[in-house]
Amino acid sequence: MAFHMSVDAGVATFTLDNPPHNRLDTELMLGCAEAVAQVEKDENVRVVVIRATGEDFSYGGDIASWDLADPEKLTELFGIGLSVSNSLEALTVPVVAAVHGKCFGGGFEIALRADVIIATESAQFCHTEGAIGMFTLLGGVQRVAERAGRARAARWALTSQKVSAAEALAAGVVAEVVADGDLDAVTAQWASRFARGATVAHRTHKALLRAWADGGVHAADDLIPELAGTLLRTADARVGVASAVEADAAGTARPDIEFIGR
Repeated sequence: MAFHMSVDAGVATFTLDNPPHNRLDTELMLGCAEAVAQVEKDENVRVVVIRATGEDFSYGGDIASWDLADPEKLTELFGIGLSVSNSLEALTVPVVAAVHGKCFGGGFEIALRADVIIATESAQFCHTEGAIGMFTLLGGVQRVAERAGRARAARWALTSQKVSAAEALAAGVVAEVVADGDLDAVTAQWASRFARGATVAHRTHKALLRAWADGGVHAADDLIPELAGTLLRTADARVGVASAVEADAAGTARPDIEFIGR
């Protein structure tokens, strides 16, 4: 199998495992689609981690299998990849991408669908599509623009430059850069924090960010009353607010809470 999923203690781990370069072939993408569907149905999953085996995260699309003689069929294939990527991005739980080695083309675009990207110091990112006369088929250029601005997104896509983890961090595309040997441990820390955290509040923040991306600040503002009404009915919100009120009244520090996610 080119794609694996495992679940442990509220953490669903998606693993790209298609040696030697974790190309995003049809089997891998359909495996990802199935995993996303499972997560959507499992209320016990509270965070998704995307990782990869081998020396590199992913070189991107499986271009060796592209049939350029049949553009209509190839366009349909691209549509499947875009649909899977959109469903990954639409997950309501936090998604963390753990990136090492080369994260190129569609691999970069998959990582960009995560809420948090953690990268090793030696990781490299690249929109390779322009170098072969293609474009970012899974929505990469606009998602870099969303995080890092139009000028930088244009430069990265139009030049197909290899971007270091440090530059991606400075641009706001990557959340944290770690030593090459620390990726698994740091990713586990992020995942554990999300798995014990305020899952419903995280879902609400993701909804607000999506509304902002689609329609700006006012579109996000318009959602607040509805989202607040839903959140205030959850056990996590009631416990969290009550604990803060009690701590303030007692003059003590607010306690760390392990939320149940509902």
